[in-house]
Amino acid sequence: MLKFLASFAIVAATLAGQQSLIDQGFNHFYNLEYDEAIADFEKASAQTPTDPNLHNHMAQSLIFREMFRDGALESELVSGNNSFLRRAKLNPAPETEKRILEEIAKAMSLTDAALKKNPNDTAAMYAQGIAFGLRSNYYWVVKKAWHDSLRDATSARKLHNRIVELEPKNVDARLVQGLHDYIVGSLPWSYKMLGFLIGIKGDKEKGIRTVQDVAKNGRLNRVDAEIFLCALYRRENQAKLAVPLVQDLIQRYPRNYLLRLELGQMYSTSGDGVRGLQALEEVARLKAAQTPGFDRLPWEKIYFQEGSIQFWYNDLDHSLENMKKVTAKADDVDLNTGVLAYLRMGQIYDMKHRRSEAIESYKKAIAYAPQADAAQESKKYLSTPYRRM
Repeated sequence: MLKFLASFAIVAATLAGQQSLIDQGFNHFYNLEYDEAIADFEKASAQTPTDPNLHNHMAQSLIFREMFRDGALESELVSGNNSFLRRAKLNPAPETEKRILEEIAKAMSLTDAALKKNPNDTAAMYAQGIAFGLRSNYYWVVKKAWHDSLRDATSARKLHNRIVELEPKNVDARLVQGLHDYIVGSLPWSYKMLGFLIGIKGDKEKGIRTVQDVAKNGRLNRVDAEIFLCALYRRENQAKLAVPLVQDLIQRYPRNYLLRLELGQMYSTSGDGVRGLQALEEVARLKAAQTPGFDRLPWEKIYFQEGSIQFWYNDLDHSLENMKKVTAKADDVDLNTGVLAYLRMGQIYDMKHRRSEAIESYKKAIAYAPQADAAQESKKYLSTPYRRM
């Protein structure tokens, strides 16, 4: 009996230690500290290598680290510049790409084995659905393989639909459904004609309602649902609804500077430019104080967000000054920020009737990132000056 109790205590301590590593890993993850998150998940996986969730956590962290490095997270969360079908393609190092696919493959293999033993193993279904979702994200942002991405997203939806059938009160499993409904509902009709999407019409409004439910009542996916809701509200011109969500996330993850940049953007797009700039002044204060997390935020990111708000609120002189600060360090900022700064400069010059300087800025945007949306937009203004509607 004593041996049994001793063994039980060891197992309990191991599980508690593993959960602590997982919780710590996610705290790093949501604070944009991806190297630290990966290290924690690796330690937890070493303790339990047969847990597919840990392989999913590592794959997710690797993918998001690449998105963060390339500025893709801010283009989605903060600027909202790119559409679902035109996000910038990532180019991770071959070894990173190999690692991402290996971690997803491990999760797939482990869940396949579990489902062969018990086809109604909802924990395995959930993990496999997440693995399909991660591979879908990989195909989308790394390979730009739309068909493969949507096919995997559909597989994830089917698995999580089955979980809801077996466990109607499982709110977390509905997040995939909500996002899938929103994305498919946003697709052009040509994509909806794909064979694996036939019968799935998609519904943006239904998708948003589902994500709202997960954000309110979810256990595992509540944070992700809140983050997704922020992006969906902005896309649907309901930025004011996102403000309390962002404020809640800031309280929980204070080292995530993207959240404070997002708060400024949300205030601005909801019609409150004053509060938008005040939010960015707070970011600048935290940066100047070398507050943890903000010490790695480039000043150019702050200048760009300030300049963007000033642009839309017709403070053109100050906006131009900020955009010039950004382009002065064009080699150091991510492509999305740099190309948008050149575009805005061109538009400001056009509004000031300084046509030759506008054309020069548009040409710089095109040369800087030829495939970017902002570069394609700049091409239009080479022949026809920008005019604000």
